[in-house]
Amino acid sequence: MQLPTERELAATIDHAILKPDLTRTDVDAELDIAAQWGVFSVCVRPSDIAYAVRRLDGTGVAVGTVIGFPHGTTSTTAKVAETIRAFEDGATECDMVLNIGALRSGFDDVVADDIRAVVDAAGGRITKVILETSLLDDEQIARGSRLTEAGGADFVKTSTGFAGGGATVPHVRLMRENVGAPVQVKASGGVRSLDTALAMLDAGATRLGTSASATILGELRAIHAGETASGAVDESSY
Repeated sequence: MQLPTERELAATIDHAILKPDLTRTDVDAELDIAAQWGVFSVCVRPSDIAYAVRRLDGTGVAVGTVIGFPHGTTSTTAKVAETIRAFEDGATECDMVLNIGALRSGFDDVVADDIRAVVDAAGGRITKVILETSLLDDEQIARGSRLTEAGGADFVKTSTGFAGGGATVPHVRLMRENVGAPVQVKASGGVRSLDTALAMLDAGATRLGTSASATILGELRAIHAGETASGAVDESSY
């Protein structure tokens, strides 16, 4: 694929700030990284939403959060309540973990109803559904993707990053193949280098979840800087 500009790549990134042991100082540092690099959004812990909204005010960086994270096993009622509160606190998007056990059990109605309830609670705001692909086989990933679309969500997403595995190119392709064009794919978990980020986008992802935004965008900046320097040398040789 053609190398994107730094702004184009930054516009695909949800900078993840989700580790349970992060202190306020750690969160501040990550929010500053997001603002410095101009990523699309941060994805923060629910308890950090209101603070992140205040701190990022005026930067152009949106604030998203997670629902039923990281296991997806909270009740639908709890997920709905969490979703409502998240948007009241200022979130603009949410990434919910579907009921993984229900999906593996073949309880498709339970999964779709769970998704639909959160989508309804989001009231038209962007909702992404995390499948946790490392715990699923290909049939389950394909079915989970279709149920995500059936539930009315905007994105299907690979992983939380907390289940011992992350996004893979084959899984992103499989997800892309099993949803219609209006549903987008988010690759998350293990996206820590420019090469990996570009591979996920080439496979069909349109959003990347990563805590390595500075590394990825820094690599791209260095490449573009090298191209500019090479062009300048070539021009001066005429």
